[in-house]
Amino acid sequence: MRQKLWLGVILFLVLPGLLFTVSCARQQVQSDTTGTQQAQEEAAQEEAAQEERAQDQQDQDEMARQREMEAQQIAEEAAQREAMAARMLFENERIYFEFDSSALLAEAQEVLKRKAEFLRDNPNSRFTIEGHCDERGTEEYNLALGDRRAGSAKAFLVDLGIAPYRITTISYGEERPLDPRSSEEAWAKNRNCQFVLD
Repeated sequence: MRQKLWLGVILFLVLPGLLFTVSCARQQVQSDTTGTQQAQEEAAQEEAAQEERAQDQQDQDEMARQREMEAQQIAEEAAQREAMAARMLFENERIYFEFDSSALLAEAQEVLKRKAEFLRDNPNSRFTIEGHCDERGTEEYNLALGDRRAGSAKAFLVDLGIAPYRITTISYGEERPLDPRSSEEAWAKNRNCQFVLD
């Protein structure tokens, strides 16, 4: 019986110590688990923040690319409009002549200098110079006069450095009047050379 008593006393003393030890170990495991969960949550939050920053940077890069593309497109459209305006000016600006003459006037020479500038900026451009006359004179005479007028314009452009192979000439004589009326004003308009890009 004494042994049972001693065994009971030992158990009474040892058991609370064991329970206390187990309890402390359990709390420490829970604390370690809580710390691990917190670290995982912080790592997940940091990863999410990094992904968000990366996405923001990607969005900014994409917006910058779009702005650059839009600016490039605007510049290209402006260049196309400018080229089209220069082309229209080249074709629509005629040179005019005195009655029964193929001599280039000072104004005509200035126009031809501008045309030569355009041609130097567009080295692959080829064109035709069309010679025109008013209705006075015979058809044969006016065809020859229109040819001399176109030839005068071509010679002047060649002197300015434009290659002759880029230039074709043709005479329409009185066939294609700008103004069909029979008046001094109409005849002055019809004595011209027109320039047509190929």
